[in-house]
Amino acid sequence: MLVLSRRVGDSVVIGEDIVVTVLEVKGDVVRVGVDAPRHVPVRRQELLAELAESNRAAASPTPAAVDGLSQLVTRRQDSDDSRS
Repeated sequence: MLVLSRRVGDSVVIGEDIVVTVLEVKGDVVRVGVDAPRHVPVRRQELLAELAESNRAAASPTPAAVDGLSQLVTRRQDSDDSRS
């Protein structure tokens, strides 16, 4: 990891077209601006972690959800059999 000291108004260039600029420092909070091309996703790390957890939860069905789906499929099959 590269560690740099920067002051308000100072920037860091990443690659050829991404610029990170220190906008403001208040206590232990630093505001930064990121100037990047539209095709480059810029996300906050904590939101990526939250999204990953949400995706894991959605991909792992609960037993109740599986039972409910099983009951719907069984009802549908019974209904189709009674029409025959």
